[in-house]
Amino acid sequence: MIEISGVSKRYDETVVVDDVSITLPRAGITAVVGPNGAGKSTLLTMIGRLVSASAGRIAVDGLDVATTPGDVLARRLSILRQDNHIVSRLTVRDLVAFGRYPSSKGRLTRDDAAHIERALAYLGLEALAERFLDELSGGQRQRAHVATVLCQDTDYVLLDEPLNNLDMKHARDMMRLVRRMADELGKTIVIVLHDINVAATYADRIVAMRDGRIVRSGPPEAIMTSQALAAIYDMEIEVARIGDRMLAIPY
Repeated sequence: MIEISGVSKRYDETVVVDDVSITLPRAGITAVVGPNGAGKSTLLTMIGRLVSASAGRIAVDGLDVATTPGDVLARRLSILRQDNHIVSRLTVRDLVAFGRYPSSKGRLTRDDAAHIERALAYLGLEALAERFLDELSGGQRQRAHVATVLCQDTDYVLLDEPLNNLDMKHARDMMRLVRRMADELGKTIVIVLHDINVAATYADRIVAMRDGRIVRSGPPEAIMTSQALAAIYDMEIEVARIGDRMLAIPY
């Protein structure tokens, strides 16, 4: 599990994450939602140790994120950032191979090669493996980045807004893939999403942030109420049920 205790992040006098404490259980998908500037991505990148906390403690299965050696943490936890600045003249296979670096230190073994092939196959990228990244569509590139994270083969996977710049079909396909990773591979996935309806459809639990704090958390049915959504987004939102799904409709 991921334990977050009294965590804050400040930039000079600006508080981005404000005294957050929550425990995220193992297994399944936790979606972190909220309006722009809520602190969602900052919290995720602190869990992944891409930025340091100004106060508090984060532990993954008891390992203190701030003090655990990088190579040890990288075998337990992987993260896909929102802004991936990767040299475009890499092939898909080259990119995915980077996921093995924490284990291989750049000297790929047969086991590493097997991990790479499995990740390519799982994401349906075998036919694109030798293509350069700048020859791919946005959806294909995003799948390649997710394959890199999957290739790292960690128990915990952090995804920061992986649906950015994806159309409706590719966003649906990506979330189905994330759901499969949780269900078939037993991954514990924490994902930052903008769309509350996507979160309610695919996540097991939702953590809602606003102004750097957690204002609601629980299963989708506890979050998908007009009262809860008004507290999160500061606007009137109607909740409709379509079959077994709930849909938030702002008005």
